[in-house]
Amino acid sequence: MISYFRKCYLIIWENMSIFAILESFVSKVFKTTLEIFLEALKLSPNAQGYVSGSITELLLKNHIENLGYSVKRIREKWEGRKHPQHHGDFYFNDSNENWYVLESKGVKSNSEKWHKLYNYDKLKSFLFSHREKIIWIDTSNDVEPQVDDWIKTNLPKFLDDFSDTIYDYEEIIKYNSPRRETPKSIAIDKLRHYSREQIGEMISLRLKYLMRKLMVLETHFVSGTGGLSGRTQATPRKDEFNLISVDIF
Repeated sequence: MISYFRKCYLIIWENMSIFAILESFVSKVFKTTLEIFLEALKLSPNAQGYVSGSITELLLKNHIENLGYSVKRIREKWEGRKHPQHHGDFYFNDSNENWYVLESKGVKSNSEKWHKLYNYDKLKSFLFSHREKIIWIDTSNDVEPQVDDWIKTNLPKFLDDFSDTIYDYEEIIKYNSPRRETPKSIAIDKLRHYSREQIGEMISLRLKYLMRKLMVLETHFVSGTGGLSGRTQATPRKDEFNLISVDIF
């Protein structure tokens, strides 16, 4: 009887469209409609990041298996003590049955905003700091004039329309202006009458303009300093995994 119902269930599932399967999944797991689920997902960058990371891991697992390797996922929540040198997403083995730990990373989706590259001083400082990675910079010559010329040629609005420094809304409302004016206090006082949405739109406008010429591909590794980690700063150790994959999408 159990096998019969399971077989009927599988037949029904196979005959459902992918839309119907998704609708059923959302209803069962999140107890809501697809419309509400989509709206909630659009409103949550963190949730989008988790889904994107899961997609990256699944595609990577399928790819490695297609190459003929065995792949085992490393559980995020372990029962008992986790092996201190197994801080990755997958185990996989080679033809000699050696097993390796693979860490899968995606690129940060908001790097330009996180680095505040919508402000001229931050943009210039960022380019200067990463001069070794930028192909059009000749590090054997003075770097700063090259950065200045590049911004002037490729992103001229940062010298006029976008020359004023913008601060995000949270920093504006928390800032207490000092008795003596400073460049920061002047800039923030100009922004105080704008709403959260207006500040967000101003930053988005600049980022859209910036990303016509410059986008940042970076990932990040998060590791704690307490417990069994055996480290004094929050950076991963090279003995915690054997390989790293980065999904540059």
